[in-house]
This record gives sequence, C-alpha cells and structure tokens, in this order.
Amino acid sequence: MISLIVIVELVFMKQNKIVQIILSFIGVLIIILIAGKIFLSIQFTKEVKRLYSYPNIICKNRFNYSQLTNLPDPVQNYFKHVLKEGQPYINYIRLLHDGEFKTGEGKDWVNIKGEQYYTTQKPGFIWKGKTLLFTARDMYVADKGNLVVSLFSVFDVVNGHGEKYDQGELLRWLGESVWFPTNLLPNKNLQWEPIDNLSAKLTFKYNGINLFYIVKFNNAGEITQLETKRYMGEKDLETWIGKLSNYTKINDVLVPTNIEAIYKLKKEDYSYAKFHVKMIEYDKPLRF
Repeated sequence: MISLIVIVELVFMKQNKIVQIILSFIGVLIIILIAGKIFLSIQFTKEVKRLYSYPNIICKNRFNYSQLTNLPDPVQNYFKHVLKEGQPYINYIRLLHDGEFKTGEGKDWVNIKGEQYYTTQKPGFIWKGKTLLFTARDMYVADKGNLVVSLFSVFDVVNGHGEKYDQGELLRWLGESVWFPTNLLPNKNLQWEPIDNLSAKLTFKYNGINLFYIVKFNNAGEITQLETKRYMGEKDLETWIGKLSNYTKINDVLVPTNIEAIYKLKKEDYSYAKFHVKMIEYDKPLRF
C-alpha cells in the first residue's frame, strides 16, 4: 500500500512538473508575442516618421477648371465631378480601412484592418495590415519598394525587395491616388491619353520607371476600374485590375470607399483584397 502511494505521488509530481513546464512555455510565448507587437508598433511609427521626414516640396497650388483644357473628355468629367474649383493640392494623406484579404491562391478570405500614409510631391507610402495571424507592411519609401510579412507580428516570413517590388509599390501609390485625386492632375511626370468616351490611358514616369493604367469611367464621371501590368511578387508580369465603387464625399473630395484588387491569371481571376475605407485625412503628416 505504501509503495502504491509513493508511486501515485511520484506520478502526480511528474504530471505537475509537466503542467508547470507547459504553463511556463505558454507564459514565455505570450510575453514574446506581446513584446513583438509592441516592437512592431514602435518600428512602424519610426517608418512613418521616416516617410514624412524626407524633404517634400509642399505644393500650394489650387485646382481650377482651366487645367483641364485638352484633357480627354472622360478625364475632364472625372475631375469636375470629384474636385471643386479652388481645391488645394493634397500633400499628405492618412487613412484607415477594414476588409478582407487572401494570403494566396486557393486560400480563404480573412478579416483585415489597415492604416496607410502617403506623400505626393515625392512619391511614397507605407501601409500596415493586420489579421489574427499576420501583420503585413507594404511600402515605397526613398524610391524603394518593400513588402514584409510577419507571422504573429514577430517572425518575418516574407521580405520582398528589388526592382519588381519598386515597380509594384510605385504602381500601388499611383493607383491609390484616387483617394487624393489632385495627385492625378497632369504634371511633368503624369499624362493622360484619350481612348474613347469612357476610358483613357494614364502614364507616369518616375526614377527610370514607366507605368501605365487603362482607366475606365462611368457616365457619372467616376473611375470604376484601373488596369495595368504588375509583378505578382517574384513572378512574371500579370494583368492587374482594381475595381472602385461606393463614391463618398470626404473632406469635400469625392473618393471611392470600396476597392477590390484582382490578378487576371490564365486559369482564373485571383481576387485577393477587398478594402473599405473608414477614414481619410489630408495634410496631417502624423501617425494615427
């Protein structure tokens, strides 16, 4: 009987130690995850400050209808529809969004929340999107593109950079200018070419990179679709489409609040992002 009691006590002590080890491991893991989120937040704040710290020429121009002379008809209709006469040029932008995201072909949709910051006079942006499992940071800063994906905000599983990312991130900045449309007015780098009554070609040249979008408009004068060629990560150029909808007046500027990003692949269309803009603020070069 005594031997049996001793054995039971030893087994209990062993199990208790295992439980303690497991609890200790969980505790350490929780600390690592919390510390990782705090570190990533601090790092992101520094990246936003870095974006806004580069010398940016502040444009004090104001929009007027005389700028639209000789532009294609649908482009003129667009600017008259979304901007008011005397609208100041937008230099800095920050926005919040929610929505859904896919991490890869064949994957399920996951909920995502994001915050994003832009500069216009010198092309640049930085975006952070958070899901339950990962945090992604997409950026074009100092003329370089970069995509970093961190599992649980701690372990980097993607760190993409190089010429393909430079092109892709600059394209993103240009396409998302629909949220700050004074950036789409003609200048030395940006031009519009006619196609037909409801479409036009947008071209942009910067830092040795030549970009384009085939832009489609509806009868109201709203941009409904952007189409271009964009690298799919490290892969080849693919047809990329952005669908825009639900135009809403924010800060006296009419902008789309819904955007869907799609790669048109040979086998099927791959829709990977559906974002809904919750807030946009202009000329506040600070993090939320």
